[in-house]
Amino acid sequence: MRRRALGRYGEDLAARRLTEAGMRILDRNWRCREGEIDIVAADGDAVVVCEVKTRRAGRYEHPMAAVRPQKTARLRLLAERWLERHGGPPPGGVRIDVIGVLIPARGAPVVQHARGVA
Repeated sequence: MRRRALGRYGEDLAARRLTEAGMRILDRNWRCREGEIDIVAADGDAVVVCEVKTRRAGRYEHPMAAVRPQKTARLRLLAERWLERHGGPPPGGVRIDVIGVLIPARGAPVVQHARGVA
């Protein structure tokens, strides 16, 4: 349960970061048979599929390092499935981003946003 709460907290921070950057949240925790997309957002006329990784500082690898080629391949497949169910590809294309949230023992969380990772 604590892990789920930590993930939800990280996704809330990521969604806030995206909206502050001018994006509009289209979907959160969208699921299909092949898996789940944490956040789907609109950035202008592009659709952005976001994977959010949240970690506590010091215990594990950096959250961004957890998104390996196998995961990005799955995100591409999930993006295709989302588009199939939501009207097809947008004029601005599709981008896959990763947002890493690092929770330190003290102080504010660190949120990093990597655009176009796959």
